[in-house]
Amino acid sequence: MRFRLTDDQRALRDGVREALARRFDGRALRAAVEEADRGGGAGVRGGARGTGEGPGRSAAGGGGAGGARAAAALDGRGHGGTGSSGGPGGAGGPGEGRAAGPPRLDRGLWRALGDLGFFALRVPETDGGVGLGLTEAVLVFEEAGRALLPGPLVATHLAAGAVPGAATGETVVAAVDGGLVEWLAEADAVRGDTTGAVPLRSLDPLTPLHRVPAARPAPDPVAILLTAAEQLGTAGRVCELAAQHARAREQFGRPIGAFQAVAHLCAGILVRAETARAAVYAAAVTADPADIAAARILADEAAVRGARDCLQVHGGMGFTWESEVHLHLKRAWVRTQRAGGVTESEEVLAAALTPETV
Repeated sequence: MRFRLTDDQRALRDGVREALARRFDGRALRAAVEEADRGGGAGVRGGARGTGEGPGRSAAGGGGAGGARAAAALDGRGHGGTGSSGGPGGAGGPGEGRAAGPPRLDRGLWRALGDLGFFALRVPETDGGVGLGLTEAVLVFEEAGRALLPGPLVATHLAAGAVPGAATGETVVAAVDGGLVEWLAEADAVRGDTTGAVPLRSLDPLTPLHRVPAARPAPDPVAILLTAAEQLGTAGRVCELAAQHARAREQFGRPIGAFQAVAHLCAGILVRAETARAAVYAAAVTADPADIAAARILADEAAVRGARDCLQVHGGMGFTWESEVHLHLKRAWVRTQRAGGVTESEEVLAAALTPETV
């Protein structure tokens, strides 16, 4: 099966990538992590509280203009923004005036995502949404994963149209997912029973976690697919990082990518990422639970093994705070526990492949 994005889908993907690069680039990511590491740090604060000129339609409307408007929404341009002047940490500087505690969510960024249509993407136009489908949502969440965008993105997206303010980014929605909840302390609304929630020390500095003793209903297939899309974004990004480093880093007068061991690592990262991409895109088209489960398994493997191999290519540099490679690995590990985890997907796939017994 061969997939080819439409012009509008490419414009949507490129517009979101451009917008996130302006508002949450690598420097902003590192600043957010450093601030969180100091305790109580916000994500990337400041930026626009957009008035919204048509959520997401600007991004999805096709052509370069859509991408430019999407970039303006996240960049704080073209809106009567009330947020503090941009830059990581906001006007007050990283961590200023904050007590130690879990990382704080950037509300300005969240509202800008709402203006972009990130949360209302699948809400019908008659209800004020963008009116796009699952395939477009997968493309958007792939870009979110590529940028390591923090926050309960999937939970808020799924709540759009059901929880007031979720579609516009005015309300942050968390959800009980198995025995965990992401960003519970920052949420304005929580879906599920959080009685007895206990904070955990999260491996990912930008994903605070709580453990809850609540029952574990079957995960929403859309949540599984969007998690797979985020994993695909990480897989693609670490592939780029590995290739860039293999070309630039030299040993014995040659780029390290010329050495067979490194070349094989990079090739493996690429093959796993592209295999996962085909599976995730196919699942977005069919929306079949078995296809989604298969896509999740492949995407988890592509993200985790890709990030680990990318660390090998970078050597010790990949573990430093100057690199984002280890952050991709940590986020990928955390995502493997979301939406049922890979075990749930394996069981769904096995059930679909096993003939019914009589």
